[in-house]
Amino acid sequence: MSDTIDLEKKYKPLIVSVSIAVPLVVALLFRVRIEGWDTAGLPPVYATINALTAVLLIAAVASIKAGKRSLHERLIKLCILLSAAFLVMYVLRHMTSDPTTYGGTGINRYFYYFVLVTHIALSVIIIPLVLFTYVKAWSGKFDQHKKWARITFPVWLYVAVTGVVVYLMIFPYYQ
Repeated sequence: MSDTIDLEKKYKPLIVSVSIAVPLVVALLFRVRIEGWDTAGLPPVYATINALTAVLLIAAVASIKAGKRSLHERLIKLCILLSAAFLVMYVLRHMTSDPTTYGGTGINRYFYYFVLVTHIALSVIIIPLVLFTYVKAWSGKFDQHKKWARITFPVWLYVAVTGVVVYLMIFPYYQ
């Protein structure tokens, strides 16, 4: 038991550091402008990554409910990898392109900005949630992992799905 406690204690400072550093670095990189790269093809790629992440998260939950722990673990690791790939592509797109402004009006505009703001806010919150949930499983604390996962899963799924929604709504306004 002390090994599992030590594992959690060992990684807590790293998780907290990463959870703070990633949003700060992303915000700073949004101020960097790299000219000469054509990243126009990235938005549909990272929207597809978000969609795939959502599907795989659902598959991961189904697999653990079916008692397939090894499959669940592989799917979650893949979701983490896909989320990281999304983030890299998203930041690269914003470093190489002018921002795209949503052109919708009326209730669509309010809906878009509500989804966008909640998506961004929860994408920051999901970083420590995923990492702490993962470490709980890695530590063998499956009861605690399950409690954390009940919060982490819907938030992560929301972030993945709303990433696709935001893309579909802003797609007509890409240049």
